[in-house]
Amino acid sequence: MITEKNLAEKPPIQTEVKEEILLIRLSRPHKRNALNDACMGSLDEVLSNPPSEAKCAIIYAEGKHFCSGMDLSELSAQKDLLEGLKHSRMWHRILDRIQFGSIPVIAVLNGAVLGGGLELASAAHIRVAEKSTFYGLPEGQRGIFVGGGGSVRIPKLIGLPRVMDMMMTGRVYNAEDGMAIGLSQYLVENETGLTQGIELAKKIISNAEATNYSFIHILPRIVDSGQEQGLMMESLIATLTKNMPEAKDRLKLFLDGNAKKVGGLGG
Repeated sequence: MITEKNLAEKPPIQTEVKEEILLIRLSRPHKRNALNDACMGSLDEVLSNPPSEAKCAIIYAEGKHFCSGMDLSELSAQKDLLEGLKHSRMWHRILDRIQFGSIPVIAVLNGAVLGGGLELASAAHIRVAEKSTFYGLPEGQRGIFVGGGGSVRIPKLIGLPRVMDMMMTGRVYNAEDGMAIGLSQYLVENETGLTQGIELAKKIISNAEATNYSFIHILPRIVDSGQEQGLMMESLIATLTKNMPEAKDRLKLFLDGNAKKVGGLGG
């Protein structure tokens, strides 16, 4: 018999590696995958030192909802201001491991992607949304403020005015509108998100590893920098990557006419 105690004792995330893809499943469906400290600690552990054979990760959810946000029962249990500050900084550190980790991360979204769930999704590099997905930042209605990096990452995806609207009025975006404004890059039918995510992961894995690493660590910093600094970083990383042995091999294949053609190009 399934009881609340059984569900509470179940590991909050499940992981496995298939074909060089690290699959990370949020496994608190009875709580709409609300993120508690145990779940965040498990994410921290797996993303701090991903399996050596993993070249890309996919975060997805068990059940009908990707993540309904932070588990507010833990927020209410915080004893003082310093404890709250440390808790927010803990979220920042862990989500930084997604955005600036050693491998690309895809988030496969379905159902609720609210509050901390949207903060988690915004730290991923690619977001695939099923049509059941809906997005919201309900912290304003709870009398609180985002604390997991959402005020930094989400405006970069959709702009400050839209984030202001979501936080002030409780506006919710559906999957179609979410993709149109930049909350996801892909929109797929329900229950097909993981399949799409795996297909994208295989494409990402086919890139040179050094190039993927530069996409993760250099490209966001170029965007955040001034033009002069950004162009210098671009020159440095372009020079570095093209002189890597794997890049030289790939360029030779291209020049010899043996490289895979870009979609739509023949001859």
